[in-house]
Amino acid sequence: MQLGLYTFVEATPDANSRDVISPEQRLANLMEEAALADEVGLDVFGVGEHHRPDYVASTPAVVLAAVAMRTRRIRLTSAVTVLSSDDPVRVFQEYSTVDLLSHGRAEIMAGRGSFIESFPLFGYDLHDYDALFSEKLELLLKLRANERVTWQGQHRAPLTDQPVYPRPVQAPIPLWIAVGGTPESVVRAATLGLPMALAIIGGSPERFKPLVDLYRASWVKAGHDLDTLEVSINSHGFIADSARVAVEAAFPPFMTQMAKIGRERGWPAPTRQQFAAEISRPGALFVGDPQQVIDKILWEHELFGHTRFLLQLSVGTMPHDKMLRAIELYGTVVAPAVRKALR
Repeated sequence: MQLGLYTFVEATPDANSRDVISPEQRLANLMEEAALADEVGLDVFGVGEHHRPDYVASTPAVVLAAVAMRTRRIRLTSAVTVLSSDDPVRVFQEYSTVDLLSHGRAEIMAGRGSFIESFPLFGYDLHDYDALFSEKLELLLKLRANERVTWQGQHRAPLTDQPVYPRPVQAPIPLWIAVGGTPESVVRAATLGLPMALAIIGGSPERFKPLVDLYRASWVKAGHDLDTLEVSINSHGFIADSARVAVEAAFPPFMTQMAKIGRERGWPAPTRQQFAAEISRPGALFVGDPQQVIDKILWEHELFGHTRFLLQLSVGTMPHDKMLRAIELYGTVVAPAVRKALR
């Protein structure tokens, strides 16, 4: 199983001091975090897309291009590219460029996005939410497969035998479909023969097992080889030398950021009791010492049989030194133990 990290490059107020890191410094810190993830042997580094003041990463491909210059072997993926409000031609060109810079390490993780700011920003109507993603995914797949493309849709100007450059090192460049829990999205990914990334950020992971089972069944029904199936589980968490230190570090920023999102969406703010339930073995959060995180990853692997696990270490702003220590523990203690157990 591949093990990696993903981030939205948070620049939220510190939960304790209320200080706000500058975007410039946050990106500088991110370069150190990515370089360390590569150095300690993690497999994947992902950067998500948001268009909000509390996140710096509105252009993941640009960030990943910089990361490519600081790393040697770790795979570089979006997490996610909000394809519905982007231009598939530009997405393909951007990640082809990252692929060239990284000597064949780039991936695209395409999704519809959990926030909606990008739709009015780029002139799209939210009423077309599903149609936009379906149409743009169709075009992106054509671009991956063909150097010259002829295509017509409703939400973008047509292409007539149009050459699209540059071409990536990888042929084709890997394309994952990110899903949040919609069966239709699961079936679409499986039918198209595309790997699926499933976000589990709250509640019992066991309730997502029917979706993974549906993905496998739909994969086989579509005639794809089961040995080539890939599933990623993407979750929140934090690792420290002791469980107490991990909880004390993770809870304030988690509470602050999730309460803010809750106010926007009409959710109640999380409580300390709910946080404790989420970090317990049946919960969704991977917060604890290395052995607790190892045990939880292996427990979920028994449940899903997934091929990749990506961990978001910062839901809100986390001190840089603690982030570096968490990455070090993940790469030098957690990852080797998980790989050995699954060998």
